[in-house]
Amino acid sequence: MNEVPVLITGGRVIDPSRGIDQFLDVLLRDGVVAAVDERIAPPKGAEVVDASGLVVAPGFVDLHTHLREPGFEYKETIASGTAAAAAGGYTTVCAMANTDPVVDDAPTAAFVVRRARETGHVHVYPIGALSKGLKGVELAEIGSMKAEGIVAISDDGKPVVHGNLMRRALEYASMFGLPVVVHEEDPSLVAGGVMNEGWAATRLGLAGWPAVAESSMVARDVQLAALAGARLHVAHVSTAGSLAVIRQARASGVKVTCEVTPHHLTLVDEDVARSGYDTRFKMNPPLRSEEDRRALVEGLLDGTIDCIATDHAPHHADEKALEFADAPFGVTGLETALPVLIDAFVATKVLSLSRLVELLSTAPARVFGLAAGTLAPGAAGDVVLFSTTKPTQVTVDSFRSRSSNSPWVGASLRGRVERTWVRGREVYRHGVRGESPAAG
Repeated sequence: MNEVPVLITGGRVIDPSRGIDQFLDVLLRDGVVAAVDERIAPPKGAEVVDASGLVVAPGFVDLHTHLREPGFEYKETIASGTAAAAAGGYTTVCAMANTDPVVDDAPTAAFVVRRARETGHVHVYPIGALSKGLKGVELAEIGSMKAEGIVAISDDGKPVVHGNLMRRALEYASMFGLPVVVHEEDPSLVAGGVMNEGWAATRLGLAGWPAVAESSMVARDVQLAALAGARLHVAHVSTAGSLAVIRQARASGVKVTCEVTPHHLTLVDEDVARSGYDTRFKMNPPLRSEEDRRALVEGLLDGTIDCIATDHAPHHADEKALEFADAPFGVTGLETALPVLIDAFVATKVLSLSRLVELLSTAPARVFGLAAGTLAPGAAGDVVLFSTTKPTQVTVDSFRSRSSNSPWVGASLRGRVERTWVRGREVYRHGVRGESPAAG
């Protein structure tokens, strides 16, 4: 590495991996964190960054990103998706397998790794499919994909309905030390639902999607994980019932972790009504009740929820322009996660800033066992510099992503990413476009 050394001075350094929350200097050199200390002397030729009034933290880690490439490049590419990640302070993303072709074999996994190296702005780790073609019939080529770099398996976007297939996936994944990421949804209970079952859906005349469709599948899969002795990770938890099951399973020794999204933490089914059928509020799982949302926040506070993930799911504007019942599920999330969470929880003193940084960086890295989420000397120079007070204006034109299907378009949120470095190289600076890739 021949990058110019970067000395970040005077910022509030928060590194949950080492219990650090104090004003320090951080030196990035040769692609790694060279030092974190009081008053570091600038090396010759170093770029000195004044971080006064700002927070310096490990780059964020997203365990749940849809980059859409290969096959759906009109929605997103690895280049555009990782540019969006960098703009949101993310330096590592885990890419879901529901592309075309599906990432269910070694060559396709290798393509994602190679493409990310060529065009990506941040580190990209592929998540391999659990079943071939995401069809839920036959196991995908888990072992050969692991050799190409997958960090988990998942049929995310679709539930694994067949119980014995899930059992075999858990058993097989455990042989390779991989977590199984589950999208929990009982299709027979969903039955065409497009938003949470409740009074809001009834008033709007939209088909309801009951909360038990999620929690009942969580209950099945934690039992199968216990049987297999495997690692289960529940994606985008959205209901109080699911959290109750996870708490009980964990107390019984089951190796189960879970994530929650910013939109499920801050929005509810009534927002669909308030928006006037705006399809930017349509996601899977759907926005739930206020009671569920409060339970999710409590899950963050008591540690039941391990980390926050974006479930960044870009769609073309023409797709989201359809009627609510016909539009695809999904919202973008990488570029808005930090300001949404600061505005909702840090500014209101519900969450401490150090806890939020942990939920976005150190904790997700720990869940998947990734070499990320730390500013320890010798670690990769993956750093985010952000403000907790400067505003983020969310507009259609502000997105680095190819898509802007965000429920926060038009909002002004407290908190803003100022700069992002990957391996000591700047990949994002607020107000500047056209960053070059940083080989993920």
